[in-house]
Amino acid sequence: MTRPSIRRRRGTLGAAAGTVLALLLAGLTGCSSGNGQSAEAGGKVTLTFTWWGNEDRAQRTNDAVDLFEKRHPGVTVRTSFAGYEAYVQKLATQAAGGDLPDVAQLDYRQISQYAGSGTLLNLGPYIKSHTLRTAGFDTGLTRTGVYEGRQYALPMGRGSTGVVYDSAAFRKAGVVTPRPGWTWDDWVEAGKKVSALGMKGPNGHAYTGLSDIGVNEDAFETWLRSKGKELYASQHRLGFTADDLAEFWTFTDELRRQGVVSQAKDTAQIGGAVEDTPMGRGLAATDFNWDAPFLGYPPLLGENVHLAPVPTTDGRVGQYFKPTMLIGAGAASHHPKEAAELIDFLLNDPDAGTILGVTRSTPPNQKIAAAIGKGLTGVEREVYGYGRTIASYGTEAPPMAPPRGDVVLQVSFTRTYQRVVYEMESPRQAAEEFVAEAKRELR
Repeated sequence: MTRPSIRRRRGTLGAAAGTVLALLLAGLTGCSSGNGQSAEAGGKVTLTFTWWGNEDRAQRTNDAVDLFEKRHPGVTVRTSFAGYEAYVQKLATQAAGGDLPDVAQLDYRQISQYAGSGTLLNLGPYIKSHTLRTAGFDTGLTRTGVYEGRQYALPMGRGSTGVVYDSAAFRKAGVVTPRPGWTWDDWVEAGKKVSALGMKGPNGHAYTGLSDIGVNEDAFETWLRSKGKELYASQHRLGFTADDLAEFWTFTDELRRQGVVSQAKDTAQIGGAVEDTPMGRGLAATDFNWDAPFLGYPPLLGENVHLAPVPTTDGRVGQYFKPTMLIGAGAASHHPKEAAELIDFLLNDPDAGTILGVTRSTPPNQKIAAAIGKGLTGVEREVYGYGRTIASYGTEAPPMAPPRGDVVLQVSFTRTYQRVVYEMESPRQAAEEFVAEAKRELR
């Protein structure tokens, strides 16, 4: 979807229908006439800016961009957005052609991939000249955008994982409210109690206490870290063994066989959106996700949905703060200074911070985060408060940016586990297969 489509919402139904048709034809490319090339007379600068997200994030981002354009009358910003999976595929195609947008939202997993291939702009000179300001950011969080000693991206938000849960289902099953320090055993017990209620989802499938986290590499990383290990030991070496992964997948597979986690046919439908998850489809009482996407659950499921810390192992916390997403510039941009100015505005301008709120979780600029926290209400206030709770409870420093092969391995992780849930392979066989593939990919 593109920014012009949002601006036309006040138009007639006929105009809206025409807009939809134009968007379908244009796809994610928006209205840009080229990467950073001005489409207007008079030498004005035109930037392209893309991100993934829902309609709320898009509306707020476009409102912030409107303010940027007012303060930079010589700059026009062509914006576009899409759902996560479509966005990642489109960006990969653009990167392969060396033609990333002037400014692009990036996943933590993409930094090594795109910086290593020379498609991201080195932001170091613009930080040195103070075009980009990072003094208000947490140093560890800022380092997540570094590759081989150079700053290629900056965090757009600070977030952490959590367990989304339906408090009404928990109360009905007699499950106490999850608190910091609860364990994976507590998580399993909660799932068993809810599943024992024998409820059904809208499609007639069993309503389970837990979503199957075996499909989720982020969940595996958090579980792994709670046992003192890492997903990656270096850019070319795994931080875990086939034994570790087999243990995790045996754990989740046994819960599936017991009817405690979502059924195979429901797990297989999991996509990048909240509404695609078993919980989002009314088939489970919990989900594992990041705090920023949590904003999408209450509109679907109501006010009983809340966010709890991730379970622990022997008192050890596996979760950490990471950039919910980062922002960078295309190396081939014809207007790198203006691109840097747009990035700085989105991250450091107080008015932009107020507009964007916590749509990308807690803002990285700590002064802006503190300022907007005072005026937040409802679900946004819960996300902000969750971050403060996790920080006070204590987390470890974020790991290095994943290696270039991780984007491929994340997809492979899900695909391989699905062979387990359909009983085509044992957890041990699948784990050995994945680890062998991961080692080849990292080499």
